[in-house]
Amino acid sequence: MSATQAKSDKPTNDPEVEKVDSREDFEAQIALLREEMALLKAQLSSSGERSAAAARRAAISGAEHLRAQGEAALDDIRANARDMEAQIVMTVREKPVTSLAIAAGVGFLFALITRR
Repeated sequence: MSATQAKSDKPTNDPEVEKVDSREDFEAQIALLREEMALLKAQLSSSGERSAAAARRAAISGAEHLRAQGEAALDDIRANARDMEAQIVMTVREKPVTSLAIAAGVGFLFALITRR
């Protein structure tokens, strides 16, 4: 039997005593609710901290992954640029007159475009 049931089982005719009892019950319930709210607040705070930590770890992991992908892409671009440079150098050595004519034609077209 709870304290509120024990109090309500007492036969009393005094309205002042009933007011005091109900006020005490009400204050006890408020105190209990405050304790429960404090526990809930602590749990939410803890949950928020765990969520923030997990989000931080995910962001760091994603950033590292993107950085690794960026470095790999940059290495591929550098390798392609070296290959193109080697091909151009080889072509210029094999056909210097043709290469000079192509360079002059490209220069002429560039001059026409920039003049307008």
